[in-house]
Amino acid sequence: MTKHTRRDCLQGTLAALAATGAAPALAQRGPLRKPAPGKTGIKLALALGTQPAARLRLARQIGVNHVIAGVAGVLARAPRDQYVAALEEVKAEYKEAGMTIAGVESHPVPAERIKLGAPGRDEEIENYIAAIQALSQVGINMVCYNFMAGLGWYRTKVDVPERGGALTSEFDNRAAKEQGLTRWGEISEQKLWDNITYFLKAVIPVAEKANVKMALHPDDPPISPLRGIGRILISAANYRRAMNIVPSPVNGVTFCQANFKAMGEDIEALAREWCRQKKIFFIHFRDIEGQGERFRETFHDNGPTDMARMLKVYHDNGFEGPMRPDHAPTIEGEDNQSPGYGILGRMLAIGYMKGLLDGQRIPYE
Repeated sequence: MTKHTRRDCLQGTLAALAATGAAPALAQRGPLRKPAPGKTGIKLALALGTQPAARLRLARQIGVNHVIAGVAGVLARAPRDQYVAALEEVKAEYKEAGMTIAGVESHPVPAERIKLGAPGRDEEIENYIAAIQALSQVGINMVCYNFMAGLGWYRTKVDVPERGGALTSEFDNRAAKEQGLTRWGEISEQKLWDNITYFLKAVIPVAEKANVKMALHPDDPPISPLRGIGRILISAANYRRAMNIVPSPVNGVTFCQANFKAMGEDIEALAREWCRQKKIFFIHFRDIEGQGERFRETFHDNGPTDMARMLKVYHDNGFEGPMRPDHAPTIEGEDNQSPGYGILGRMLAIGYMKGLLDGQRIPYE
């Protein structure tokens, strides 16, 4: 019996390719991800804490170099004059794991009073300004923030079966209405517009001077009201209004792809518009079935959106910022304690995204 080595198999394959004329093309293919001179490519990232360390190791093992960090808990425990030192410590922890912070998400400091317009918001704004300045000093130049008052991203079910029995989340506004008002009662959309105007007028000039991009995340779900609370970032038109409150190169967008789809927007056209205007600072790459009043999350490779096409749209229109997969279903081997944020589903998403990028020769890092 003849024993075949891996080298024998490879040489046989190359010989077969050569016979068909395919070998020269294979040999000349060259690097898939080499960016053009002066360009960097899309920064593939994951939202990760520094613990457990195993998740950081997994991220590096699958080739992810960038992390989106949450720092509000750290800065909430530090006085303002210690913000820089606290952020340097966080940055060092990621560096030790081989990761670079591409931005922070979910506000750098607690901000609920800002969103609600409640007593104490001026102190929160002072903390926010100090945090922006500290982020700039340590070389972190992007903040993903939201203006969802009272309720954050919200789902009515988190155990809906997806492919093969994986668990995904769903929003159904009928079920949300049955749950009634929250403890905050009714809050009007006008109140939210007043609050975001107050915030942006205080913060955007500081962010512009510090060169920190403020990437506003849409309301999820993008409907208003939600259990009595007004939601304002629910359409492209309202986004344009928000960006015009304080026009600035740093007043821009977290393009949470599936959220804009849930709004009923033309996501390709919108991505082109805002990429060309250099207003998209960060992308949440995800897909959904449904729209608005009712939708559910899908696997990144199992939804209705042409995901390869969207990556090409971002690239062709100049996007080079951080992009992370969001809201992946929970798959076998993990519990469902953090719906949408199990590591295994996001690992699948990263592999899928890399395949789509490589297949279209789109540079990433």
